[in-house]
Amino acid sequence: MADQSGETVAAFRIGQRVHAAGDPRRTGTIRYIGPISGPDGEWIGVDWDADSGGKHDGTVNGARYFSARTSSSGSFVRAKALSAGISFLDAVYRRYRGESTKEEEDEMYVFSTSQRRVSVELVGKNKVEEKLKKFEELLGISVSFMGVSSVEPLGQISTLLPKLKELDLSGNLLSNWQDIASLCEALLSLQMLDLTSNLMEHEVTEYPSLKNIHLLVLNNCGITWDVVEKLKVSVPLVAELHLMANELKMIEPTAGPFVQEFNSLRLLNLEANNIDSWDEILKLSHLRSLEELHLNKNKLKTIYYPSSDASCVPFENLQCLLLGRNDINDVASVDSLNSFPSLVDVRLSENPVADPAKGGVPRFVLIARLSKVKILNGSEISPRERRESEIRYIRLIMAKMQLNNLEEIHRAHPRFVELKALHGIEDEKLQAGGSGPQTLASTLINLTLKCVGPSMGEKQSLTKKLPPSVTVAKLKALCESFFKLKDIKLRLFLEEKGSPLPLPLDDDMATLMELGLGTEATIIIDEEN
Repeated sequence: MADQSGETVAAFRIGQRVHAAGDPRRTGTIRYIGPISGPDGEWIGVDWDADSGGKHDGTVNGARYFSARTSSSGSFVRAKALSAGISFLDAVYRRYRGESTKEEEDEMYVFSTSQRRVSVELVGKNKVEEKLKKFEELLGISVSFMGVSSVEPLGQISTLLPKLKELDLSGNLLSNWQDIASLCEALLSLQMLDLTSNLMEHEVTEYPSLKNIHLLVLNNCGITWDVVEKLKVSVPLVAELHLMANELKMIEPTAGPFVQEFNSLRLLNLEANNIDSWDEILKLSHLRSLEELHLNKNKLKTIYYPSSDASCVPFENLQCLLLGRNDINDVASVDSLNSFPSLVDVRLSENPVADPAKGGVPRFVLIARLSKVKILNGSEISPRERRESEIRYIRLIMAKMQLNNLEEIHRAHPRFVELKALHGIEDEKLQAGGSGPQTLASTLINLTLKCVGPSMGEKQSLTKKLPPSVTVAKLKALCESFFKLKDIKLRLFLEEKGSPLPLPLDDDMATLMELGLGTEATIIIDEEN
């Protein structure tokens, strides 16, 4: 007898993708069907996609019925609590045929003559009929989180959506690659396909044909690199491939030490995986068309540029490398980025090496060490910022190191000699514009001082010129005098352009020169907690 969801136990099978009845966003996989100890009747054991979406690990009253992914992702439910999903065509009609929300209407659009998206606006009593007439003109739709589990009937899909170029299927119940291939064959104009959070099968027995797809999104699909290797012959035109959050750790080419083919691939997104060795990334270095490589939120610790061989220049055309939120902690890795022949856009934020609070270096040092980079951490480096950063960097080195130990300087700071020559800096002299040589000790630093402490009251910012020999302790005393701050213990911070948080100046004995401050800087004056 059918239950409230319209499903019976007979409608389900082990391994099937399902969602909770009435909640298409709560998805899982059936791992058991049958009786359990205690309550009578047939039960369905589900391993939910959310790590804490269930109550146990597949064990009840000491008896194990299935093995869930985590200790709290499994549960047993009656058939009426589950839905086996709906067809793609039903999802399209449900989302776009009846009264729709503004968000849903925004997902219906055509391209103008200038190739900009123009939303389809439908008003009045004939809204439904007008929508149906507009289907054949649609270029992009979304049926995300609609419980789509099948793609039949294909003939009707082809007739209804002949011009569709972009399709968002994220968060559904699809898992069979042949279903995806059939859908793509029905949608002959389709170029962009988003399958995010559809748990795709690992066994690809027959290569699906996705020959017209230019942008493929497989984020959080449980994809292994073996599946990627099997799919690459199916996507000859793919220019963007997104593989975020698939717990990838290894990149395993099927032929030879390097990933081959993917001749059109321009952007590869491997963010939020478990890759912890740069050697795995080097397996991608022979992808000749690759321009962008996204590796944020992995576990990489070091970077290096490999030796070139006669057959290929590694990462020859790579222009953008995103490495945010890894575990990179050495400046040698930063320096190695200069060897990438085309690299101009780098993200290093939220790595220990880029966090002064964790012993890393500030933005100006990164800029000075990276000779060709034009965008750092999403912020463009202006010619002025580069020049000031490089001069600050030279000052910092000269203040902290013995200048006669050139071998040590070159090892620790490979660009030091080059930058000295570039900016006309000798051992004790700096040529600034046309003003002629000046001793570093007499070059005043222009400081903007801002009070932010809660008990300091409203005080207007001041600009002062100070010699670079002033220590942090002396600067605190000067701030007390400038702003008449009595009985307040101060803490100073350096506000850096492009840095998310001010840099604390906690070493009272450090001089402004040793801190690498340039001719202009902003100091934030706060109170000790």
